[in-house]
Amino acid sequence: MESRMKRFVEGADRSQSVLFPERLDDYIDEDHPVRVIDVFVGALDLRELGFASVEPAATGRPAYHPATLLKIYIYGYLNRVQSSRRLEREAQRNVELIWLTGRCMPDFKTIANFRKDHGAAIRRVCSQFVLICRRMKLFTEAVVAIDGSKFKAVNSRDKNLTQAKLKARLEQLEASVARYLAELDRADREPGQVPAARVKHLAQKIATVRDQVQQLNALGKTMRESPDQQVSLTDPDARAMATHGRGSGIVGYNVQAAVDAKHHLIVAHEVTNEGHDRHQLSTMAKNAKEAMDKGALTALADRGYYKGEELLACEQAGVTPLVPKPLTSSSKANGRFDKRDFRYVAEHDVYQCPAGEQVPRRMTTVEDGKTVHVYWSSACPTCPLRSQCTTGRYRRIRRWEHESALEKLQMQLDERPDAMRLRRQTVEHTFGTLKACMGATHFLMRTLPKVATEMSLHVLAYNLKRVMKIMGVRPLMQALVA
Repeated sequence: MESRMKRFVEGADRSQSVLFPERLDDYIDEDHPVRVIDVFVGALDLRELGFASVEPAATGRPAYHPATLLKIYIYGYLNRVQSSRRLEREAQRNVELIWLTGRCMPDFKTIANFRKDHGAAIRRVCSQFVLICRRMKLFTEAVVAIDGSKFKAVNSRDKNLTQAKLKARLEQLEASVARYLAELDRADREPGQVPAARVKHLAQKIATVRDQVQQLNALGKTMRESPDQQVSLTDPDARAMATHGRGSGIVGYNVQAAVDAKHHLIVAHEVTNEGHDRHQLSTMAKNAKEAMDKGALTALADRGYYKGEELLACEQAGVTPLVPKPLTSSSKANGRFDKRDFRYVAEHDVYQCPAGEQVPRRMTTVEDGKTVHVYWSSACPTCPLRSQCTTGRYRRIRRWEHESALEKLQMQLDERPDAMRLRRQTVEHTFGTLKACMGATHFLMRTLPKVATEMSLHVLAYNLKRVMKIMGVRPLMQALVA
């Protein structure tokens, strides 16, 4: 038996004296990822990025250098440790973090305050790494995929109030009051059937419910005064947002990201509390174009981004947006011809209808701030295909004054049948990786500016991992100090 025990790997004797390495540097391999953090932060000009206390104060207790606290946060987000209390514990026991900070062990409040007070500077650090990637010639292809994804805020769904939720909760409370009152009436009619303690408890519950009704009515007034008719009690900037699954909406933020198609690096990102993507395309495309320093750029996005003004703004900024047009025609749904069945003839400024008739321009109007030309044909009342075309006397076709630019973009999209597949495998995988690293809670901080800081740290950690995978640790460190 004893001979068989010796075949196992045995641990060290806890009572035996051990000579650890004399240098902290001996604990960390030369190609360990933690060395990238040290070199990256050491290459930053923290004063120019906006970090306070870069120069020590002449009096008072010495403070931790911003570089030390920034290293702690980058290490934490690289290793899925976002909480300031958990980072405090890691700084005391984690050999890698002890090496990185030189045995500095700040308390959780110091760590938390650094993230809270230096949000803008931390966001600039994330942008600075994108510039470093550009200098390392990682953005060789001028193609990005743009998408948005919903991330959960600290605010729960029960702490978010909309008009529908308010109505449902008030109805529920009113039903509870009616039920309690009916039970009290039964107690008055049959005194021996309901114990006195139960009667007292029911009276307390009725008072509690009525207080809740008053609170909800006060919150309803605040909700109706807000621009989007909703209010969040824990995080005032968080918003209720619909997701693809039925009944699976969340209270959180809409994170926009532009990801380069070759290396899947996040070149631009933004945190919004709008539940849709229709107003985000041109902003994200311009930010990506500037970050990658490209004269021309192709941006791939899904149909949720389709908006004429946004597509036109992209084209004017030197970006080619490839966005499929949503099929929302009620005529097609009802089995009638839709606008795609009418061919526009630019040289004569007319449409060719399915019956072969020319449909000339009749008038110009302004709808929602856009100049729109309206076309219809005098042959409509006697057309044999009218029942397949319209339910009215005339079929009117509306054309935006910049419709030709949208038609040109649609042709470019049709020439690239793989565009949407490339978009999916580029940006949706990136969001899946981010959410897996963030865990079930996603964001830990409240309000939009602080959540944006958190997202920047997640994006920086993601990009660091990607570049280490692409280049290797040692080549990346050499590029950072070059």
